[in-house]
Amino acid sequence: MTENSRLPHVRLVMAVNPRAAFGAKESAGPRAEAALRRHGVEPVVLQEPDYLSLERAVAAEVEAGPGALVVVGGDGMVNLGANVLAGTGIPLGIVPSGTGNDMARTLGLPRSNPEAAVDTLLAAMTGAPRYMDLGLITHAAGSRYFAAVLSAGFDAVVNDRANRWSWPRGRSRYVGAVARELATFRPVNYRVTVDGGPPRDVEAMLISVANGQSMGGGMRITPEAKYDDGELDLFLVSRLSRMGLLMVIPKVFSGRHTGHRSVHIERVSSVRLEAPGVTAYADGERVGPLPCAVEVVPLALRVLA
Repeated sequence: MTENSRLPHVRLVMAVNPRAAFGAKESAGPRAEAALRRHGVEPVVLQEPDYLSLERAVAAEVEAGPGALVVVGGDGMVNLGANVLAGTGIPLGIVPSGTGNDMARTLGLPRSNPEAAVDTLLAAMTGAPRYMDLGLITHAAGSRYFAAVLSAGFDAVVNDRANRWSWPRGRSRYVGAVARELATFRPVNYRVTVDGGPPRDVEAMLISVANGQSMGGGMRITPEAKYDDGELDLFLVSRLSRMGLLMVIPKVFSGRHTGHRSVHIERVSSVRLEAPGVTAYADGERVGPLPCAVEVVPLALRVLA
């Protein structure tokens, strides 16, 4: 779509990551807004001081039935959009500007160019609708959707550590968090129930339930996962020494880890995870302590990709 093209009148809501400095020169928010205006779209721009306030503001705007919701940020913002839009048929557009951007990576979206991301989502608005599955988490505090990955092991501990760091950015932040946590992490005893079958007791280092292919800024834990196949991928790394885990992790970025004897991947429709003292994260955001149940919700979200 060219810069001079014009869309039919459409009410578009744009929600900006509250952790981003929206007013900073050359930041993703102003660039995305400017690109939309060049295409003749006057977005309703939402900025709030925290995610909870932003989610409420977005939900209120969605009640009025916009033509689309565009989120500017990383996987946490995709998570916010997915939870507000699931089942509504209102499409979600993504302008990636986060640390990981793993859902954008899975969808094949431009990850370092807000203007190109706007071009992509506007072109998709006039094309055939495209839908993706979501995972639905049920736990003690309620239920919530996720778009990319739920993690509940060493991966979740690393996620928590990386979220608390402001530097470095991108993949380097996760690699540093891996090195920091590796010294003290111990295997966890899980009880895992797949598709309503008998519970399995497993000792594992990492355990994730994936709808997308990657987490942590490009760690391709489930490189064959498809976001629209009506299934999730259960990813598990059984007990390894610290050195063994350290040798596996670099291979994850290229997807070459899948043949390792300690790596197990299976397609599932639902899974229940139980383990004491383990906190689950989804799309990089804290969910809460296990146990939790996860099930796939096929084609629950329309995406502009």
